[in-house]
Amino acid sequence: MSDTPTIHDIAKFAGVSLATVSRVLREPEKVTPARRSRVREAIAHFNYVPNAMAQQLRRPGFRTILVIIPEISNLFFAEALKNIENVAHQLGCRVLIGETQRKQERLDHYVELVTSRVADGLILFGSLWPSVLHDSFDAGSPLPFPLVLAEGSVYGPNCPRVKIDNIRSGEMAVRHLLASGRKRIAMISGPLRYTVSTDRLEGYQRALSEAGMEQRADWVVVGNFSMESGYEAMASLLERPEWPDGVFCASDEMAIGAQAAIREKGLRMPDDIALIGFDDMRFAAYASPPLTTIRQPAAQLGEAAVRMMQAIFHGEAIEQHTVILDHELIIRESA
Repeated sequence: MSDTPTIHDIAKFAGVSLATVSRVLREPEKVTPARRSRVREAIAHFNYVPNAMAQQLRRPGFRTILVIIPEISNLFFAEALKNIENVAHQLGCRVLIGETQRKQERLDHYVELVTSRVADGLILFGSLWPSVLHDSFDAGSPLPFPLVLAEGSVYGPNCPRVKIDNIRSGEMAVRHLLASGRKRIAMISGPLRYTVSTDRLEGYQRALSEAGMEQRADWVVVGNFSMESGYEAMASLLERPEWPDGVFCASDEMAIGAQAAIREKGLRMPDDIALIGFDDMRFAAYASPPLTTIRQPAAQLGEAAVRMMQAIFHGEAIEQHTVILDHELIIRESA
């Protein structure tokens, strides 16, 4: 055990789940007297005190929202965060931000801000699921704190979420390539352990299947949403005897990297290879050539997530448990 006791120490000592400890701290009336007693004994044993920052943040009339994202350097998340903070400020809420770097231990570290009542609710981006909520995930039991799942989140518990239809948007991108006469269409995917990646890949596969086109496993190359991985994936495709004449990239950053590999090979876009990205980040219009892409509304997504959380805080009924925002094909010069 570390010098400073954590909620994990309390749960282990009391013989209960992390979710139970969280409920005792936040809503003790929802825990059976026996379990509540064991948790309180453990708290007394360790002289456990929730993070002192909670005392400063939890002033009457204010709510604090914890927003957890995979990568703060990713421009999609940066755009969503900007609007989350703006809307939360208008609604009188504070925002705390955590970056997981797609690591479970970092996610669990930040989630303790909610379980220890530093924050009142959690907006979660990405495909990781907090360890403290595993019991709720498996059993479908009530969550111990307000939670809104944002784009890219795991499938699972029936809690509010806001997203786009990644399958249909993947289909839209590939249909555009097919409509322009492309016959050999590859995909640079994100990591396949993430639902956004598998959904966009499914859209790619559906569009090819509907068109009666050949699907080749070796023409799906997996990147990690970065420019570097897009460059490497495209370079590997161009080393093969037969090149694709169209490529769908699961992010704009990977598409920018892919463009560099295409130019390095002395090929032209879209004449030799048509290229489509995903996100419509601000730099997409200034790429060389300007990038055709699927636009997902990062700002609207952030606003919808905050307004969902505000409704939960106020005990209001949420009319749409899942909000699916519109996506759009933005046609520029790369495809």
